[in-house]
Amino acid sequence: MTSSLFRGRPRHATAHIRVRVAHALVGAVAGAGWLALPVLAAQEPATASPDRTARAAPAIPAAPRDDESSAVDLILPVAVLGTAGAVAAYGYVRRGRRASGAASSAPAAPTPAESDRRARAALVEADDSVRASEEELPFAAALLDERALAPFRHAVHTARTELSAAFALWHRYEEGEPRDLGDRGQTLAGVVGRCAEAGRVLDARAGELDRLRWAEVGPALGVAEGAFRRLTARAAGARATVADLGERYGPAAGARAAGCAEEAMDRLVFATARLNEARRAADSGERGRAVRQLRAAEGSVAQAGILVAGADRTARRLREAAALVPAALTGAEAVLTRARATDTPVPSGADDTLAAVRAELTAGPYDPLDALRRITRALVRLPGARSGVLDTAAELVARAALGEAEDFVAVHRGAVGTDPRSLLAAAVRTLAAPHPVEAAVLARRALELAERDVRAHGLPESGTEGTTGAVLGGVLLGAEPDGGPPVAFGGPETRRRFRTG
Repeated sequence: MTSSLFRGRPRHATAHIRVRVAHALVGAVAGAGWLALPVLAAQEPATASPDRTARAAPAIPAAPRDDESSAVDLILPVAVLGTAGAVAAYGYVRRGRRASGAASSAPAAPTPAESDRRARAALVEADDSVRASEEELPFAAALLDERALAPFRHAVHTARTELSAAFALWHRYEEGEPRDLGDRGQTLAGVVGRCAEAGRVLDARAGELDRLRWAEVGPALGVAEGAFRRLTARAAGARATVADLGERYGPAAGARAAGCAEEAMDRLVFATARLNEARRAADSGERGRAVRQLRAAEGSVAQAGILVAGADRTARRLREAAALVPAALTGAEAVLTRARATDTPVPSGADDTLAAVRAELTAGPYDPLDALRRITRALVRLPGARSGVLDTAAELVARAALGEAEDFVAVHRGAVGTDPRSLLAAAVRTLAAPHPVEAAVLARRALELAERDVRAHGLPESGTEGTTGAVLGGVLLGAEPDGGPPVAFGGPETRRRFRTG
């Protein structure tokens, strides 16, 4: 079994060590041979067959010359051994210097603060890439059959899965787990690795989608213009709906839908200008410029669609909530009665919350989604609060909060940081648990932080009408007078590919 020390050593370094050891052994063997020669020479007369003449001759004492010869014989092997030792020592010192030099030239490990910043940046970049890729797919679907589109749908699904895993790791890290400093560093490395894989999957398909989509600009331009016309009609209807919501459910409820409708019109104004530019470029044969302008228009149309759908969804859920509030109040009061009958502690303030909601229901107008939120939160820890009408109410509130936060992040992603996105991902996981009341709390917090990020970011200067919203929404990447290049399907390596044209 190989020790951990040698598993961590480069193979060429190990080979050099073996060569030096071999040299030292050869020197040692040679030295031992030289040392043995005088001994063998001294023993040879006693072991060899004696000469008859020598047997008859008298013994003669050894001459002093023989001592001098023995001394010379000893000098050579000692010199060889010394040389071999010197070679081995030189090799050891030289290897130590190389290791020291390699260690000094290696990049320093990132500090915890640097690792934290890298993970945050990777999460935002990967989330933006996935969102932009998802927004482009409907335009591609209008031009390609489902078989041709399948690899791109699969890529987005894979990237979304990797991103979800990265956000789960990050949320655990933010909650203080793991506690060991080394393990926390590994967690951040895992976050960055997951985000990199999400981007790689999208980058691998970006060029192929471009070849299929932009072989001819005309058909893609026709698809975008058709989507723009249909959405313009829907946006006009959404503005009429907003006025009705304000009268029926109060200014707070109507304000959410009104904000969606206004931003949708801003995106459509920007799309109008870019579609006109794309048409002129296509007619004059400027393909690169036409693609750039068209892709910007598509991104803005996609975000206008999110905003219009958000206004419509808000109106629908307000109606559903209004129909549910009376039954939810009755169910909540029954839960409190059963709790008292069984000596179960009742949360403080629960009776006051129910009384306030009943008063609002009688007086009107009121926000029914907010009423359901307060009812379900007041009773969340009591037995029976997760059954029947109260469970339905909690689910409706959670989905409404998630939808509102998701839409806001999607159309303001140019300014929204890591924390709101992480909380939004945590809300999705919590709702699936299922824990709808807790999910609604996380989603509302995500929305609050996202709104704070947008306020802190401020509004970028724009050279053309609607460009400010497009940069704020991440439709354009900024840094140029016209708002910069548009985003497209792909990861970090390909997202700026339309920066010219």
